[in-house]
Amino acid sequence: MTTPPYQPGYPNQPGYPSGVSDKSKVVAGVLQIVLGTFGIGRFYMGDTKTGVIQLIVSLVTCGIGGIWGFVDGILILINGGVDGQGRPLRD
Repeated sequence: MTTPPYQPGYPNQPGYPSGVSDKSKVVAGVLQIVLGTFGIGRFYMGDTKTGVIQLIVSLVTCGIGGIWGFVDGILILINGGVDGQGRPLRD
């Protein structure tokens, strides 16, 4: 028996996310609202690149960049998001 040809996006294929993340969108959103100045919600989600950028922007702007984290937290609560592996956050 031969294996079927590789089909991008097909479930359970290597390199493609399957299922739902073990991270909660409520926890990520609340962390981002409360500690968004430091990018903590993004670090929790596994999105370290955005977390580091939020931290640097907040440090360079003496905390004013924390508004980005606050708005980002609200958007995570409303729209959800994906974790570091591209899987949707669970409710």
